[in-house]
Amino acid sequence: MASLKLGDTAPDFTQDSSIGPISFHEWLGDSWGILFSHPADYTPVCTTELGATAKLADEFKKRNVKVLALSVDPVASHHGWIKDINETQGTTVNFPILADADRKVSTLYDLIHPNASATTTVRSVFVIDPHKKVRLTITYPASTGRNFDEILRVIDSLQLTEYHSVATPANWKDGEDVVIVPSLTDPDILKAKFPKGFKTVRPYLRLTPQPNK
Repeated sequence: MASLKLGDTAPDFTQDSSIGPISFHEWLGDSWGILFSHPADYTPVCTTELGATAKLADEFKKRNVKVLALSVDPVASHHGWIKDINETQGTTVNFPILADADRKVSTLYDLIHPNASATTTVRSVFVIDPHKKVRLTITYPASTGRNFDEILRVIDSLQLTEYHSVATPANWKDGEDVVIVPSLTDPDILKAKFPKGFKTVRPYLRLTPQPNK
């Protein structure tokens, strides 16, 4: 199938995992979600990534985000690999890993790029909102581990801009000034929405303190 685009409904599926069968939309419920793929079990970069993800459990929980990993290896392999991850990364894997041996989910989410590898998945990340819409896609080559600080930063931005008439500027981090969307021009609405005021750099570039989430 064609690559998923922002705003598309994330395909639903039922697939086995390290904690048993998962029906994706039902499992996600009213939470935000991250689905991220791994080329294979027992690979060095993946091991560090899953360890890093486990260590961020409190950060994901604070943001109402559920995490779901994927590898094309079977469940038995996942269980052995999880032991390795826990031991080598000094953590406890606290999220499920899909066992996509039949490539069902990999096909739905276009995770196998034949010009990179005909059998293993690329390192893709999908952020999915509670309405099951795809809000972010990032694809890394197999040789490059993901930056989970960036993934958290994007989730903070998505959740903030979902409910306020703002966007986040380059290199923005939670707590920093944000940009008022150019379409908002009514002075009374601006005053009501941004009681802390704003700085007009240009008519289309107005900075304001981050609204409360």
